[in-house]
Amino acid sequence: MDGANAARDFLKSRGISPSDLDVVWTAIALHTTPGIPEHMHPVVALVTAGVEMDVLGLTYAEYPDGEREAVVAAHPRTEHFKEDIIQAFYDGIKHKPRTTFGNVKADVLADKEPRFVRGDFCRVIRESAWRG
Repeated sequence: MDGANAARDFLKSRGISPSDLDVVWTAIALHTTPGIPEHMHPVVALVTAGVEMDVLGLTYAEYPDGEREAVVAAHPRTEHFKEDIIQAFYDGIKHKPRTTFGNVKADVLADKEPRFVRGDFCRVIRESAWRG
């Protein structure tokens, strides 16, 4: 949510319309939530598809070498991009581990901090105050 809020605030300070702010906020907020963005505004779907290709390589083989090379020439990757981005994720969440419940960032903390204990959705349900 930090990135979505920062993008919204940045664009708002530059006079971007409220409807466009909502699209940008939603695109960034949901880009790590597979299966939902593809059914939303085209910009929301495109941001997720771009992240999935760039970070995860999900559709890598669907693009010709020349297209991938052109994108990387315009937007270079670091030499150790994979580890660098995992470290960047970690640096952004290590101070707030509770925000990783139910999302992929729990994997990052588990990778970087062997003693990290993930939230357990089933345990939350079972330990709720409700009877039954």
